[in-house]
Amino acid sequence: MSAITISTGTMTGAAAATRLRLTARGRRVLATLAALPAVVALSVAMISGGSALATRADGAPSGAFDTVTVQAGDSLWAIAERVAPAADPRDVVAAFSRLNGLDAGLVSAGQELAIPAEYAD
Repeated sequence: MSAITISTGTMTGAAAATRLRLTARGRRVLATLAALPAVVALSVAMISGGSALATRADGAPSGAFDTVTVQAGDSLWAIAERVAPAADPRDVVAAFSRLNGLDAGLVSAGQELAIPAEYAD
């Protein structure tokens, strides 16, 4: 009979497995690289988000609104009574203010105001 020898399988020297060790600097670099796609995506979203704002010139087709030009001495109340004589002027003034972005409800001569659809002819 022949003798069988069994090896324990231990490695010595250069053949031993090395373990990966990250220094503090390496962890910072790895964290930065991992966060970079999120930062880029957020930056692109913030920059392109401003283009979603609608303006009357860009958002509405030409001729979509009837307009009225403010004459000297006109007020929103007078325009509301002239445009929609059967409606409550308070409701018409509120609709004019919302549609035209008038914060204080003040208008000046020569200004063009869009007429709300429910009061247009």
